[in-house]
Amino acid sequence: MSTDAQDGTDPSLDDPAALREQVEALDERLSTVEGETDSGDSRRKMTIIATKGSLDMAYPPLILASTAAAFDWDVTVFATFWGLDMLHEEQSKQLKLSAVGNPTMSVPNLVAALPGMDAMATRMMERKIDENGTASVEELVELSLDTGVELQACQMTMELLEYDEEDLYEGVTTGVGAATALEGMADADIQLLV
Repeated sequence: MSTDAQDGTDPSLDDPAALREQVEALDERLSTVEGETDSGDSRRKMTIIATKGSLDMAYPPLILASTAAAFDWDVTVFATFWGLDMLHEEQSKQLKLSAVGNPTMSVPNLVAALPGMDAMATRMMERKIDENGTASVEELVELSLDTGVELQACQMTMELLEYDEEDLYEGVTTGVGAATALEGMADADIQLLV
């Protein structure tokens, strides 16, 4: 609906009461729109699905999760299949680095496949982590829990691998199924598969 006069001016600009009415109507519409878009929680939400259980693949989800939590993001890490090993108190201390197919290893796959190469690659990585003062997987799990990251253990994977709740770090959420994880992913602003 247009109230423009033929000369292109709006006649309500000359009428303070009409102008006040328009401002109040716009203010009311703005409040309604803001109410619809404001869920009350302005925190960003991130869900990370951790599926890998090697030493080098435990770091990305834990570093991203703890960093996002430091920025006051609502963060969930759903650990499934071999990714669950990083939440297992004993397994997390024994994660290995594979030399075969690893593009950062400067040896051919034929040599990397030799017995003992994975152990050597793991020792080299552990030494580098130690020399750089980088946090261990265990320290990153604790940091993540301390900063409010919800670390979730896939229930089906726990049953498959025969892990008990007592095997996991204290504070890890257990009994989480795929349906619950999917709901969290759908609500998240950022979803990552690692």
